[in-house]
Amino acid sequence: MLLDYAGTLGIGATVGLLLVAVATTALTRLEHRLMLGGIAAAWAALVVAIAAKGALSNLGIFVALFVLPFVAVVALSAALPAFRSAVGRIPVPLIIALNVPRVLGVLFLFLAAAGRLGGPFPFFAGIGDIVTGLFALRVARIAATRSASDTRVLMWNAFGTLDLIVAVVLGVTSQPGSPLQLIHGGAGSAAITTAPWVEVPLFLVPFYLIGHGIVFVQARRAVASGLREIEPVRNLEPAVSTS
Repeated sequence: MLLDYAGTLGIGATVGLLLVAVATTALTRLEHRLMLGGIAAAWAALVVAIAAKGALSNLGIFVALFVLPFVAVVALSAALPAFRSAVGRIPVPLIIALNVPRVLGVLFLFLAAAGRLGGPFPFFAGIGDIVTGLFALRVARIAATRSASDTRVLMWNAFGTLDLIVAVVLGVTSQPGSPLQLIHGGAGSAAITTAPWVEVPLFLVPFYLIGHGIVFVQARRAVASGLREIEPVRNLEPAVSTS
C-alpha cells in the first residue's frame, strides 16, 4: 500500500509537471491551456476507471488505449497547421529536461522486491528509466548550448526511446493470461494494469515517446538548416578562386 501511495504522488506530480510545461510553452491562450488540462484529466480518469473494472487484462483494450494518443497526435499534426506550430514551440532542451522524473523508475525495482512485479520487465524498465532521467539535465544543457543534432543528444534520445520500446515489449510479453505472454516469472507485469501504475504505460510512456520523436525531428531540421547555410558558401567558392 505504501508503494501505491508513493506511486500516486510520483506519477501525479510528473503528469502535472509535463502538462504545465507543455501548456506554458506550446499554448498561448488560456482557454487552450484549460482545454489541455481538461482533456488530460479526463484521459487519466478514464484509464483509472477502466483499470478498476479489470478490463485492462484484455490485451486488445490495453493496446487500443496505448495507441490512441499517438493516433491523435499524428492526425492533429496532419490536419491542423496550428497544432504543428504549437508543438514546434516546445523547446528541445525542455523536452529533454522533462525526462528527469523518469528516475522514479526506481519504484519498479521496489515493486519487484515486494513481489508485485516479476521477470525481466521491472529491471529493464526501471534501470533504463533511471539512467535516462539521470542524464537528462546534462543532455538538455548540451542541446541548449549546441544543437539538438549533437551526437550526445542523439545517443541519449535513442537510448531513452529504446528503453521505452523494450519496456513495452517486456510488459506485454510478461502479462499473466495475455495471449502474447512469453515470459513466465512471478507476478510478471500484472501490477501495471492497476491504479496508479496504469498511468505509466497509458499516459507517461506515450508522452515520452512522442517527446523523443519531436527531438529526432528537430535534430533533423537542425542538420538540414545547417546544410542550407553551408550550400551558398560552397557555390561561391569557384567564383572566389577565379577572381
